[in-house]
Amino acid sequence: MTESINTTKDLKFYSQKSIGISTFIGGPMAAGYLIKENYKALNENDKGKTALIISILATIAIFGTLFLIPETIIDKIPNMLIPAVYTGIIYLIVNKIHGTILDTHEAHNNAFYSGWKAAGIGLISLIVLAAIIVASIFLIPDEAYDAYDAEMEQFTKNEEASLVFYEHLNTEDNLSLLNEINAIAIPKWKENIEIIHRSNSIEGLPSELLEQSKKLLKYSKLRIEAFELFRKLIINDSEAYDAELNRVHAEIEAVIESLN
Repeated sequence: MTESINTTKDLKFYSQKSIGISTFIGGPMAAGYLIKENYKALNENDKGKTALIISILATIAIFGTLFLIPETIIDKIPNMLIPAVYTGIIYLIVNKIHGTILDTHEAHNNAFYSGWKAAGIGLISLIVLAAIIVASIFLIPDEAYDAYDAEMEQFTKNEEASLVFYEHLNTEDNLSLLNEINAIAIPKWKENIEIIHRSNSIEGLPSELLEQSKKLLKYSKLRIEAFELFRKLIINDSEAYDAELNRVHAEIEAVIESLN
């Protein structure tokens, strides 16, 4: 059997295992850099640049997708699963493009870069990625949050205007109370329902705010139900609605507690 020619004896590479470790620590971007360095050793710089660009795009795609997945689903995914998946994919890619070269290089006992150096590059990639994520969360203005806050500000104003009714219950006459219910309280809560529907259509709204909107929608409908019961109570001058009012107010309190 003819022994293969040692064409890479003067070159130095990152091994497949080292690239896998670096990828697990620092994501596809770390792998892209190490693959680029291996291409550089082979004097194939253009292929190396392409590999790095693809790795950056893959990193953006992976973590961008993770941000879009609801937290309720993310919480069910084991912490190590996603890094294990993209590390496995990178390992197969490296095997396909450089597997034969690296295997031959190792068979001739040629030099490889230290696994510690590869791990260090993975750590640097992780730090860079973490810095970008932190900047995107805390430094870059979030239009979705701003739009939602503006809607909630109006929601709160409507809530405060309607709840003044409770201060008037023992001070105003029935006609004034009915006018307040019909002209202010119920219309304000109907407007709040429209506000919730508008806020739910805001692009990029986080899952926790969508969940909060569900509770606010229930809260608004309960407020309308309460004011409609007050209207019946005043018109009929009857205590027959007291039990139903107590039930609705208990449900309102439960929703408020869940929001807090």
